Amino acid sequence: MPITHRVYNFAAGPAVLPMPVLEEIQRDLIALPGVGMSILEISHRSKTLESIMAQAEADIRALADIPDNYRVLFLQGGASLQFSMVPMNLLDAGAVADYIDAGSWAEKAIDEARKVGQVHVAASTKAEGYARIPEPREMTFSPGASYVHITSNNTIEGTQYRQLPDVGDVALVSDTSSDMFSRPIDVRRHALVYAGAQKNMGPAGVTLVIIRDDLVRRAAGRKSSLPTMMSYAVAAEHGSLYNTPPVFAIYALGLVMKWLLAQGGLAAIERVNERKAAALYAEIDRSGFYRGTAAAPDRSRMNVTFRLATEDLEKRFVAGATAAGLDGLKGHRAVGGMRASIYNAFPEDGVAALVDFMKDFERRHG
Repeated sequence: MPITHRVYNFAAGPAVLPMPVLEEIQRDLIALPGVGMSILEISHRSKTLESIMAQAEADIRALADIPDNYRVLFLQGGASLQFSMVPMNLLDAGAVADYIDAGSWAEKAIDEARKVGQVHVAASTKAEGYARIPEPREMTFSPGASYVHITSNNTIEGTQYRQLPDVGDVALVSDTSSDMFSRPIDVRRHALVYAGAQKNMGPAGVTLVIIRDDLVRRAAGRKSSLPTMMSYAVAAEHGSLYNTPPVFAIYALGLVMKWLLAQGGLAAIERVNERKAAALYAEIDRSGFYRGTAAAPDRSRMNVTFRLATEDLEKRFVAGATAAGLDGLKGHRAVGGMRASIYNAFPEDGVAALVDFMKDFERRHG
């Protein structure tokens, strides 16, 4: 049956996928061309999957200009598992890891790291409800830290780093789950980047890890003491194929990478994301009826958070928006309010539709 209607999906994740990707998946789901079976059925030891993974990696490297001394890994468990894998592989015995606490997910990463070793919070805006990113002058790093960890975009609070912190020669580790490939990324400034795919890169199930070779070697030094599936060294040694990988999720991620390249790459998609966010923030700021919750210099282009005068009015807004085909606008349960997640594949006409609804809602309730 042909699709006759799709709502605008503002959900924080799993999130909207590009329509051409969905159509290609639909067209080839029963049997991949030249293969005779579905992507859901092929062996993870097959030449077909090897080719799909190799092409996905090549496109990722092209998009992000990844140097040869970095490995691209396709793992599982989402960013939440990386909260444990990072310290288990990289936090040296007797050493300390620095974490910048700028949001709820950074706080969760800190909690998991403390189960492994010593953690120093280099800066925090928790006392301010994570409404902003710490300024460089507020960051105090530990001499000889094993690494510095940041969360590049905060989905719950709607903030985003504009500039990377200067950590010197210390390894910078970044959780980029909610803004990966939404803008150019300087991989050379990072030692390790990880991201769950379900925001900008594909469906849930695969986690992308980009890790520098010296960190792989560091992880190899403790391979014998780690659970096999928790070792970056094992994953790198086996080309992400130690066990059955999330085959379908990697296939879909590969299609999204092709779509991003077809859009003109990361600089081009950044311009689109800037337009979408600017249009929505302009409406939030226009009259004072709506109130943005993130500090203006740190506002996220991926997750736009805002509130109304009362919770009752917010409930009416969400209900009315849902009825109008604007789905997923209810804010995270931890903070309330509204949240519009406008990731790469979210269409500009969906932002325009939300802006029109906001104006109409203000006319009726302002």
